[in-house]
Amino acid sequence: IHTTLSKDPLHKKVTGVCAGIARHYNLPRIGVRIAAIVSLIVFPVAAGVAYLVASILLPNGRSS
Repeated sequence: IHTTLSKDPLHKKVTGVCAGIARHYNLPRIGVRIAAIVSLIVFPVAAGVAYLVASILLPNGRSS
């Protein structure tokens, strides 16, 4: 099943970006969230801007 890249409102913690990326690429949500936190620590400005842009530009996914 191919899903489009979108935010995941069902499994979101903040905006659903990490959960949506995990669903799209069939990765574990916790792994994507840990990678996002690590990148935020290592590259705070770049990761923060990327997350903000993704949360604005990605459409909301379906709740099912």
